Amino acid sequence: MSDLSINSSNAAGAASALGQTKTLSQADFLSLLIQQMRNQDPTQPMDSSQMVSQLAQINQVSATQNLQTSFDALAQSMQGNQLLQASSMVGRSVTVPSAVARLQGGSLDGAVNVSDGGGRTLVQVVDNAGNVVRTIDLGTQNAGLTDFHWDGTGNDGQPLPPGTYALAAQTGNTAVATYVTGKVAGVGMTGADGAYLDVDGFGGVLLSQVARVN
Repeated sequence: MSDLSINSSNAAGAASALGQTKTLSQADFLSLLIQQMRNQDPTQPMDSSQMVSQLAQINQVSATQNLQTSFDALAQSMQGNQLLQASSMVGRSVTVPSAVARLQGGSLDGAVNVSDGGGRTLVQVVDNAGNVVRTIDLGTQNAGLTDFHWDGTGNDGQPLPPGTYALAAQTGNTAVATYVTGKVAGVGMTGADGAYLDVDGFGGVLLSQVARVN
């Protein structure tokens, strides 16, 4: 009979082994407890305090599983709300952070995040060879997002070819962040990162990264 005896330590070990292969459900835990009671040594019956402890563990397992189910449902609901919110932006213009932009259609719109302290704000457009092909002087601006428009020409007034250009900006002697503005062509989901937007002139960007909806 001692070979069939299952004390609380053995039950805990069995539960641990079971947990390595699948999620331990409330039914699994009850089955382990019942088997322990059936195969206990009559000369050394189970301590009632051990039974109370294991019943408490059953309740804890059940509560954890219910909490996980609630979290999963909440996550799915939040993803659905994000996708619905993103889909409402299709066809609208958004401003997103970027140090590069694609010149298409002969012009490009963007913005810079002007820092405190004043000073002239300059935007530089840089080609693939690292040459500054256009400098846009925005003058002195208040702190915050300030729009700029590039007509697609170089400093010599000649049109530049379509393609990808780097953006750099500074207010006084301080470098500041650049943004591009474009229309939302589509939306999608990335899984853990949530909804994203497909922005003309930029590409894919997470919904959470949108700085402004125009």
